[in-house]
Amino acid sequence: MEKFTSLTAPAAVLVRPNIGTDGTIRIERLSDLDRAELGPYCFEALRRRPDGSPDPSFFLNDPAYAGARILLAGPNFGCGSSREGAVWALMGVGISCVIAPSFGDIFFNNCFQNGVLPIVLDLDTIGALAERVARDPQGNRLTVDLERQELGFAGANEPIRFTIEPNRRQALLKGLDAIGVTLEREAEIAAFQARDKAARPWVWNLPA
Repeated sequence: MEKFTSLTAPAAVLVRPNIGTDGTIRIERLSDLDRAELGPYCFEALRRRPDGSPDPSFFLNDPAYAGARILLAGPNFGCGSSREGAVWALMGVGISCVIAPSFGDIFFNNCFQNGVLPIVLDLDTIGALAERVARDPQGNRLTVDLERQELGFAGANEPIRFTIEPNRRQALLKGLDAIGVTLEREAEIAAFQARDKAARPWVWNLPA
């Protein structure tokens, strides 16, 4: 998993409520495609008009948002069914950070397990960010600094503070998922096993 420390990039604007995991990636795509193939199907229904043609107003079809790695989203983003593929699909279109007023709980957790930073900010603040971004996405790039827990535009007088739970923040800064965090204590685990084998050898010698 890649480390997340600081990111400066164009932001995409999708401030709509209740965009769920099915809206991010349809369930049948997860059975048909590998993880690395999900990007072209991210927001599949939203990026096309009813006749199937690309919707030029959607950020994935708009050259003004080329290279967007930060997504400004609406309330309850990532709600719905539990599917890690929703995070993989976002990563497939380059998104590394999602900023929303609230998230579906499982989606929120899956972000941390895959190196994507989910940030909770109030809707008014996100609306103000989105308004400025929409005027010039390339000229108004956002910087997200996880070490300082701040974000903002270049030259802004005051950065916007955000809070990430300390253990999750440290895991992202180091590029560690849950298994990686556990393996940081591998020496302690091995020492415990050695002591336990000496104290309770019968537990470790059960017949196959």
